[in-house]
Amino acid sequence: MANDRSRYRANLQGEVDSAALYRTLAKVEKDPRLQTIYARLAAVEESHAEFWRKRIRAGGQIAPVLKPDLRSRILAFLARRFGPAFVLPTVNTLEHVDSGQYDAQPDAVAGGLPQAERSHARIVEALASGSRGGMTGPTLARLEGRHRGMGGNALRAAVLGANDGLVSNLSLVMGVAGAALNAHLILITGLAGLLAGACSMAMGEWLSVNTARESYQRQIDTEATELEEVPEEEKEELALIYQSKGLPEDQARALAERLISNKETALDTLTREELGIDPEELGGSAWTAGSTSFFLFGAGAVFPVAPFFLLAGTQAVTAALIASGAALFGIGTATTLFTGRGVLFSGMRQLLIGFAAAGVTYGIGHLIGVAVGG
Repeated sequence: MANDRSRYRANLQGEVDSAALYRTLAKVEKDPRLQTIYARLAAVEESHAEFWRKRIRAGGQIAPVLKPDLRSRILAFLARRFGPAFVLPTVNTLEHVDSGQYDAQPDAVAGGLPQAERSHARIVEALASGSRGGMTGPTLARLEGRHRGMGGNALRAAVLGANDGLVSNLSLVMGVAGAALNAHLILITGLAGLLAGACSMAMGEWLSVNTARESYQRQIDTEATELEEVPEEEKEELALIYQSKGLPEDQARALAERLISNKETALDTLTREELGIDPEELGGSAWTAGSTSFFLFGAGAVFPVAPFFLLAGTQAVTAALIASGAALFGIGTATTLFTGRGVLFSGMRQLLIGFAAAGVTYGIGHLIGVAVGG
């Protein structure tokens, strides 16, 4: 019985978290159709929460009044600040992680909760896949119809980019400190590591995005040529695409016929539906990606080197470790937004990994310092 009460409370907390997050997404979403979908998702999660409150009351307990947990509040804040698309990939990951949580709970199975959770995961996946370029009317219609029948991502990239800068520069600074060099040289080395790493990350990201953009543009140009030379084949491809998405053959062919009559609309549709490319974005701006990587790496890399502006010797090294340790724990905590692991576990794991890397380089630096000095 005690185990059941604990399980009921954990399930209730999860439903409260999800309902609050979807309510926030519905409020900040500008597209009325997507607002409707988020609101329906929230309503279903709220009905699930009431399901678990009834189970708690049936056991002779008072159903607790729960507030959304820290992760849900952070995701809601980010959605309000940057828009639903910013957090949607993370929400998608969490939905897939949780989609099987009720499969081994007989009372949840009897209540139909596992099917609803899996349907949520499919809907959010579809929303996430269309979040960058907007979703087509037919896709939204299918989602809304399905839902009525139910009772890094930028965020990841930001966290990992800052972590790269922090761990790499902490290891560099500790390696130089292990060689017993003075604070002035450690500071210069740390700043050089910050700039070199940030520039390297920025160039790599710029090259990656720009290469992808050029590849996408080449595919679009090829599609445009095929549309001019073999329009009947392209019309057949469109019809097959819409049939694969569930439209009857006659409707799919009629839609393809209508779209292919306008070359500009046809090319845009083929680019999105056949190639999976948003022609307005082509994977995003290479300059934005590069500059973002530069600043994210630098934001993490500054923690190990900042104390050496003011301190020297053991005090500077200790302060660098404290500042970096706090930042590592914070980054570990941030990863819980898309892993679902506990805050303490994630924070301590990140802290231990970062300090292990710093310890290795410190030891190697010390050995090199002794060998060179000797």
